[in-house]
Amino acid sequence: MKPDYKNWMPKGMIIGGLVITLVFLILFILFGCTGIVGGTWKTVLFIMLLLLTVIAGVITVWMALLYRAFSYDGKRQMSKQIIEGVASYVSGCGSGALAIACAKRNPNAEIIGIDRWGKEYASFSRQLCERNARAEKVNNTKFQQGDAVKLDFADETFDAVTSNYVYHNIPGDRQTYLLETLRVLKKGGTFALHDIFSKSKYGDMQAFVKKLKELGYEKVELIDTTEKFMKKWEPVWMELSGSALLVGRK
Repeated sequence: MKPDYKNWMPKGMIIGGLVITLVFLILFILFGCTGIVGGTWKTVLFIMLLLLTVIAGVITVWMALLYRAFSYDGKRQMSKQIIEGVASYVSGCGSGALAIACAKRNPNAEIIGIDRWGKEYASFSRQLCERNARAEKVNNTKFQQGDAVKLDFADETFDAVTSNYVYHNIPGDRQTYLLETLRVLKKGGTFALHDIFSKSKYGDMQAFVKKLKELGYEKVELIDTTEKFMKKWEPVWMELSGSALLVGRK
């Protein structure tokens, strides 16, 4: 039995982009290149539908390239590199890849994977995570539904907390969400987070790092992972640069 970690870029989104591109192309041919409409309207439709077709096509190609790069088993194995890199700091779960990687590195630990498993990523589920754990012969993991905005755990529950590409998907004050996660970390524990730390999503992360240090966290480090994982395909990534936030709690 082989684990199925899916892909961070859902295939359905690529198919949807392809369908939209084809619809715009057909409309462009019908109304921009034939005699169904004429005069000024034909010129307007020609320009508008051509632009929409090109934009939709470019986005679809971009998603396809991301799908290829994020493939867990493909040539680039970008997802696997990132998952293993984040897990290496630990002594969202999606398809269970990160939780299982942490479980392999820490066979004596109890690992809990949490995800909301929303309809946006319908191919990901708790059952998928459990199947992948069985396929990897990992038995020190369990998976449950949860909400990163309000975690259903008491203060200082975990020795280590880790997350990969989760918080940027949650609208709102993401620094507040990070503090909620740190709430469940035990004293002496480690928090390793990998995400898209752009200013538009997180605000001033350097100021946040300073704030955590003032709150008494022993080690707070923001590491740019763009160079390690993404430089080769930089034109594809656009703003998908990544950074890791490492926090050690006294």
